[in-house]
Amino acid sequence: MGPELSKETAMETQQVSSQPSHRVALPETTWDQVSEPGAYVERGSGDLYRVPQEALGPASPIIKKQSLGASRLVKVSSNPFITTLEARMLCAEANISPNF
Repeated sequence: MGPELSKETAMETQQVSSQPSHRVALPETTWDQVSEPGAYVERGSGDLYRVPQEALGPASPIIKKQSLGASRLVKVSSNPFITTLEARMLCAEANISPNF
């Protein structure tokens, strides 16, 4: 009974789940098209930008970024105050190297 039981246990631990993982594609945008509050990560640099609702109003200061290249922003959350750890984890799922 002893050797058979250990074989069964060994076989159970070797099983791997064949369930596909469910991934959601995160929306991408440019600086000019940011119209909703949220946490955005620049795909090239991995920098995190928090855009609260107040930053989108007509009386708010305008964000200007000058660069020779085009910036692609990935919206990782609708919550601009998402925790850094959670934002980093979402970046990892989207194959973005976070720089924050």
